[in-house]
Amino acid sequence: MADERTKAGAPGLTLVRKGADEIAAQIFRAVTYTVVAVFAGIVVYIAARAWPVLRPSFILEPPRHGMLEGGISTCIYGTVALLVLTAVFAVPVGVATAVYLNEFVGWGKRARLARAAVNNLAGVPSIVFGLFGLGFFVVFLHIGASLLAASLTLAIVVLPIVIVSTEEALKAVPQDYRLGSAALGATRWQTISKVTLPQAVPGIITGTILSIGRVAGETAPILFTGAAFYLPYLPEHPRQQFMELSYHIFAMATQASDITKSTPIAFGTTFVLIILVFAFNLIGVLYRARLRGRKAW
Repeated sequence: MADERTKAGAPGLTLVRKGADEIAAQIFRAVTYTVVAVFAGIVVYIAARAWPVLRPSFILEPPRHGMLEGGISTCIYGTVALLVLTAVFAVPVGVATAVYLNEFVGWGKRARLARAAVNNLAGVPSIVFGLFGLGFFVVFLHIGASLLAASLTLAIVVLPIVIVSTEEALKAVPQDYRLGSAALGATRWQTISKVTLPQAVPGIITGTILSIGRVAGETAPILFTGAAFYLPYLPEHPRQQFMELSYHIFAMATQASDITKSTPIAFGTTFVLIILVFAFNLIGVLYRARLRGRKAW
């Protein structure tokens, strides 16, 4: 008798569960669309305010006449150089640290201490890194306020992101791969360099993309270590100062002599910075997809 009642109630229970699943899916869909709509609205608003200055000369010419005329070519060059140098300094150190923590140390006392240091480093405000870069790289090491000092400072800022993302990518590699490599007589380093790291490359690229996205928007660290308010020329080597998009936005919004002229320039610079970050992310995503395609093949 109980079985008959259970069978009779089963269709109703199934309908209730399907209804609950559909409601949850609709809620999640609405939240996702809301986030996308907010992002799209921000981009459209910035583009509309930047439209008066968005022309080829704005991208190709340096600033002139107190930065109220001309373009932002020197800022774009300085930002790209800063991103590249930061990645060059941060990625090898971050990957090496993650490999050591995940493949050599494991979860011992030293590893817990190192991971706690990385987590604390991630929570430090960027202004503190700027003061550290000023005191250590600019003054103590006598590098001076320059592109090199700024990129070294930002490399420390993004180092926790690279370490955590790389370690998570290494954890995602099946342990059977390591055991199979060891069973074939490979050393630990051969296993890491030929088996583990190639499988973790997509995750490492993801961490690098995230770190580049954060670097592009940082202003406080470069304010102390090398960003210049105005330069009519491109830096010829890393020991020179440079102009940068995020600092240029700050200068145009707070320190310009004519707010009516500087506001469209600030919005135009913001729009270019968004496009630049999007371009870097797109390149990383396409390269990661290409690597995954090769592995699948």
